[in-house]
Amino acid sequence: MHFAFTDQQTEFRDAVRQVLAKECTTDDLRSAYAAPAARSARWATLAELGVIGLSTPPGLGGLGLGLVDLVPLLEEMGRVALPEPVLETTALAAPLLAGLLDGSEAAAASVVPWLEAIAGGAVTAAVGRAGVDGVPLAGADGADLLVLTTAGDHPEVHILGSDMATVTPVASLDPTRRLGTVEWRPTPESRLASGRPAVTAIRQVADRAAVATAAELLGLTERMITMAADYAKERHQFGKPIGGFQAVKHLLAGAQVKLEFARPVVYGAAWALDTGDPTATRAASTAKAGASDAATEAARVALQVHGAIGYTWECDLHLFLKRAWALSEAWGSAADHRASVLASLIAGD
Repeated sequence: MHFAFTDQQTEFRDAVRQVLAKECTTDDLRSAYAAPAARSARWATLAELGVIGLSTPPGLGGLGLGLVDLVPLLEEMGRVALPEPVLETTALAAPLLAGLLDGSEAAAASVVPWLEAIAGGAVTAAVGRAGVDGVPLAGADGADLLVLTTAGDHPEVHILGSDMATVTPVASLDPTRRLGTVEWRPTPESRLASGRPAVTAIRQVADRAAVATAAELLGLTERMITMAADYAKERHQFGKPIGGFQAVKHLLAGAQVKLEFARPVVYGAAWALDTGDPTATRAASTAKAGASDAATEAARVALQVHGAIGYTWECDLHLFLKRAWALSEAWGSAADHRASVLASLIAGD
């Protein structure tokens, strides 16, 4: 099968790349470390471009596009380690809520205003199984909207405004991810779905999260490899750039190979989810495992090439290392997803 992005998708990606290159520099990242915020001027700019409302239905102010359209944009966001929660809001919350619009009238009435607010860039969201074993939720600290699920034999999906829950900030390796634990009480008014619709929604959001996170990891991986290659050209040892040494070339080439193998797998998983392919869950796990492996390898190589200076505050590399290490474990580690793929193959799914 031949796969390629359309001209429109490529142009959208290039436009977002240009904006982020100007508005999300390493100086901006350092400012975000000093004063993390859920929204910034960048959020408004991305909303104007249509990025934030990309997954929201057209009738509610969005573009109504799929994960295949969003993946290249997430890759660009990973390239700059964007601080804002586009992944949580656009890749997860919006499609989850849009998928539940056909439920009860009460559920639709509570969902529509939030989707319109997302499309307009007025809110940020966090999605996940909050309160489970004290596991913090990415983007919860400062989020306007929480879409939470319950576990057990009778899973449910609930929607809460920030005033309906207590969020306790949790320190993160990457402060811009704004982790938080959530204390809340499920109520009939907050419940959006239960039973089979809830099971389906929870599975779909987990698959989308794996692929969306993998897409960001692709961008991070490429950025770290580029930074390491540039540094290898500048750093001299024994009278010549260290990039001229075969050992350094092999390190960078190995990391690049992992990236090139992971990228089409991530794109293929996004296509599988958009088209409802029966193997979409396995494809999502394969994508997340490959992207996590590629990112951790690129982080290791970049740090080794830079030497001890690579993890100092003065060196920009640490801004991307921390995000890569955090996202490689988010929504399932490479080992977790490989185990899921193995279980799926054994079961014959």
